[in-house]
Amino acid sequence: MNPTKCQEIFVRLQAANPKPTTELAFGSPFELLVSVVLSAQATDKSVNLATEKLFRHAKTPRAVLELGQQGLEDFIKSIGLYRTKAKNLLATCRVLIDKHGGEVPRAREALEELPGVGRKTANVILNTAFGEPTIAVDTHIFRVANRTGLAPGKNVLEVERKLLKFVHDEFKHDAHHWLILHGRYVCVARKPKCPVCPIRDLCEYRRKTKDEGGRRKDE
Repeated sequence: MNPTKCQEIFVRLQAANPKPTTELAFGSPFELLVSVVLSAQATDKSVNLATEKLFRHAKTPRAVLELGQQGLEDFIKSIGLYRTKAKNLLATCRVLIDKHGGEVPRAREALEELPGVGRKTANVILNTAFGEPTIAVDTHIFRVANRTGLAPGKNVLEVERKLLKFVHDEFKHDAHHWLILHGRYVCVARKPKCPVCPIRDLCEYRRKTKDEGGRRKDE
C-alpha cells in the first residue's frame, strides 16, 4: 500500500474516533497488566466482569499474591484457562515484588521476563499504560493489516514491523486501538462489514461484502 493511502486510512480512523483506548477496565499499570494477561483467548467483557470483583479485594502485586492460587482462581474462574493464568499472575506478582519494588517495569525486556507476558502484552502495557508509540498485533490487527493490504505479513512480528515502519509518527500511539476496534466491529473475521466501512475505498481486499441491494458500496 502506498504511503498516501496508508496515511488517509488513519486520518479517517482518527476522525471517526479521536481518542481511542482499550476496552479493558483498569486503574493502574498493574491492573492493566493483570487484565491483559487474563484477556488471552477471552473477551474484554468477560475480563472486566472478573476484574471488577478482583480489584475490589486486590489492587497490588502483594495483595494478589496473598490470595494464593485457589483464592485468585475463585475470582477469575469464569475466564478460559484460568488455572494457568492464575499461576502465571502469581509468579508475575512475585517477580514484581522481588525485582521491581512492586511496580510494573517500563522496559520491554523486563516486561517480557514476566511469566505469561509476551511481546504483544508488553506492547499493550508500553502503549496504554506508559504512552509509548508501540503497536501490539493481535488476531484482529493481523487480519486487518493483511486483508486491507495496509501491512501484510506472514506472522505478527512481520506485521508489527511493517506498521511501525509505514504508519506516520502522529498516528503510532493510537494505531493499535484504531486497528483492533476496526477489526473487532467492522472488519470482522467471517463477513466483514464493508458497506459501512469508513476506509472501504482505500482497502485492497478484493472480496468486499455487498449491501442489501447486491452492490458493493464502492461500486
